[in-house]
Amino acid sequence: MLSNETQTFLTTLFQWAALLLVFAVGVFILFLVVIYWIDKNQTEQAIRRNYPIVGRFRYYFEHLGEFFRQYFFAMDREEMPFNRSQRSWVYRAAKNVDNTIAFGSSRDTHKVGNVFFVNCPYPTLKKDAVKPSMVTVGPFSKVPYTTSSFFGVSAMSYGAISKPAILALSGGAKKAGTWVNTGEGGLSPYHLEGGADIIFQIGTAKNGVSDLDGNLDEGKLAEMAAHEQIKMFELKLSQGAKPGKGGILPGEKVTADIAKIRGIRIGEDAISPNRHPDVNNNGELLDLIDRIREVSGKPTGFKAVVGAYGWINSLCEEILARGIESAPDFITLDSADGGTGAAPMTLMDDMGLTIRESLPLLIDTLKRHGLRDRIKVFTSGKMINPADVAWALCMGADFCNSARGFMFSLGCIQSLQCNKNTCPTGIATHNKDLQRGLVVADKTERVAHYAENMMHEVGVIAHSCGVKEPRELKRFHARVVMANGLSSSLDEIYPEGVTTY
Repeated sequence: MLSNETQTFLTTLFQWAALLLVFAVGVFILFLVVIYWIDKNQTEQAIRRNYPIVGRFRYYFEHLGEFFRQYFFAMDREEMPFNRSQRSWVYRAAKNVDNTIAFGSSRDTHKVGNVFFVNCPYPTLKKDAVKPSMVTVGPFSKVPYTTSSFFGVSAMSYGAISKPAILALSGGAKKAGTWVNTGEGGLSPYHLEGGADIIFQIGTAKNGVSDLDGNLDEGKLAEMAAHEQIKMFELKLSQGAKPGKGGILPGEKVTADIAKIRGIRIGEDAISPNRHPDVNNNGELLDLIDRIREVSGKPTGFKAVVGAYGWINSLCEEILARGIESAPDFITLDSADGGTGAAPMTLMDDMGLTIRESLPLLIDTLKRHGLRDRIKVFTSGKMINPADVAWALCMGADFCNSARGFMFSLGCIQSLQCNKNTCPTGIATHNKDLQRGLVVADKTERVAHYAENMMHEVGVIAHSCGVKEPRELKRFHARVVMANGLSSSLDEIYPEGVTTY
């Protein structure tokens, strides 16, 4: 039995609670009235004007849909730019867990454009398999780069992605024995900390190696080249997601640290020129490549999207007129399949050639001019699963780059928030609270597992085709489904050295 004092206290407490509840309800109703009045009288959005309050949920659910459509609404192989099956393979490879499936493939085997590899009746036994061959880039440079790896981390700038993401990528690449590309944002301490081989990309703003006017500073270039980890320099002409447009780093991502590394102003949008102001033609491109190679002493090439007809052909003719030592040591071929953190939709959707069309064009043009051995070829653009990489090797590429594949290995869920500084996984944001979810030690292991499992699985394809290692794959090892539902060999569709614009 409660005492009178206790009963009085509880009664008073309940009365206050009731008053507070009534007050809260009143405030909430007043709030709804105000929102109703605002929605009913605003003129910018018809849905809110016609359906006050309720109309606001449309935008909230639309936002949530970016995060949850892949779990509840999309089928395994229908989502873009990467479907659930593609991402799931990466996730499992990164976690180093069983990547087998049961019952049967969910892939539409009759879909036009699908690539299949032709198995050999006497596949390569494990005892006969060999490690990927060593490839040397830059035989005319003072310090050539030699590696056996054929799959590495594509260009992603510190700024576009976060500090913990860079640390994990660099550390994971080191463990897997492969490279990481700095992207056009310059060299950060976090690229170096992981210990991986580094390809330093020089974008159109020349971040990290420019003077105050944006011109190449040879002193800064030599300073970068002094880092033993920097193995090569890549002059970026264009990238697949936005050919004809320079890099875009929204102001909310330009922190003090990033501004210092790039030599730009804090909090302001960093928009690079749409091309190098000092490169107006093929001759000037070769001059700049030679200048970078001479100052740095390291292999130098360029990255570009093939689009304009005849451009690579003219470049090869210019190289032959000067001598093969003047050639770029490598070409990184990007494509309309590429991705980025921020780009105009019209360029992302409608500009440049896909890798399926541009890679054979590049390889065959180099072969016709006798430059294929001199110029090594990196390729990128949706290279996230073993079949993608194996196809590129069949077609003649020496190396494959992936950015989004490695983002998935870090935990990316394709929420399409890269340009908003709100990435929920901490990869493409500088929000410390969101970055907390990306634990570097754990993700370093996942990056390494992804790269290692990728190269292993490409080896599985190669051995099934009857060759000893992936770089022995040729065009006749793969077939493509045509419009009639039957397949044709890659060497029939793209006869070696013949493909032209």
